[in-house]
Amino acid sequence: MADNKTKTAVRKESTIERLGGQKFVVLLVVIALFIFFCALSPNFRKYTTFVSILDYSYYITLMAVGVAFPLMTAGVDLSIGTGLICYSLVGGYLIAFHGWPTWAGMLISVLFGVAIGVVNGCLVALMDLPPFLATLCTCMITRGLGSIIVGGFGISWPAAAAPGGWFRSIFKIQMNGTNIPIGFLWIILIVIAMTFVLNHTKIGRYTLAIGSNKEATKLSGVNVKFYHIFAYVISGFFAGLAAISYSAIFATVQPGTGAGFELEAIGGAIIGGVSMSGGAGSISGTLAGVFVICLLKTGLPFIGLTANWQQIIIGLVLIAAVLVDILRRKKDNV
Repeated sequence: MADNKTKTAVRKESTIERLGGQKFVVLLVVIALFIFFCALSPNFRKYTTFVSILDYSYYITLMAVGVAFPLMTAGVDLSIGTGLICYSLVGGYLIAFHGWPTWAGMLISVLFGVAIGVVNGCLVALMDLPPFLATLCTCMITRGLGSIIVGGFGISWPAAAAPGGWFRSIFKIQMNGTNIPIGFLWIILIVIAMTFVLNHTKIGRYTLAIGSNKEATKLSGVNVKFYHIFAYVISGFFAGLAAISYSAIFATVQPGTGAGFELEAIGGAIIGGVSMSGGAGSISGTLAGVFVICLLKTGLPFIGLTANWQQIIIGLVLIAAVLVDILRRKKDNV
């Protein structure tokens, strides 16, 4: 019995060390990529490029932070990409065509995301549907629903100078004609808050426990179904927040888009240390992983690589991240 406890302690320590080490490596990769693109392209060194990277990172980071929780339960949420567009379309439609105030449209976007999160959680935790299948279905539903609601036309949220356009200043303000990307400050605060939730609350501990050993967690008296559902609610909530950031950054939201956003968010989480097999994860590491994706997506065109090459390179990076996770998990189990 004592030997088993000792082995368990060793495995836990190894996992903690693995996450810390991976975050450090990913941070080095982010720095190396930034230096690499700066060295090869003078245009990449422009301030406008820096602002574009941050603009792109907001909604991907918010989705990645949310989807990290289903991933840590050994599940996944494929509905966040098309969901983001759907929630943004619904909120913008109510503002533009029904005269709702901007804050109400923002609230509806978030509540819609939470509702889809509840649906996903119930399908997975209560009906025992495979997470991939359940969330793929809601992915298709949100994609079609958003288009139906707006009649297939794009929706524009209030411009910065228009009444109700104040929400855009949450992410970017202008000073002396220069765009200041203050949204990154909010992202840092959110990452700090969710790191606390993951490491110091029952929600975080039970999310990791479900991913590590669902049956053992259930036998220990934990309401596994509730916390399993809640992981998907968190994902939906952050997809709703991502919809707001997307609406604030871009002038128009087009129906039928968003497919592929979820892969970038999931990829960022995996690169940052969230295990696809569940039971391990890091929110700060997820932020670093997202910036690897953002730098590759933004920087590769500056060195002359087409969109096809971008997808190949990002795919190879994700394969490498998954292989590292598999190898280190095997080492933990030795």
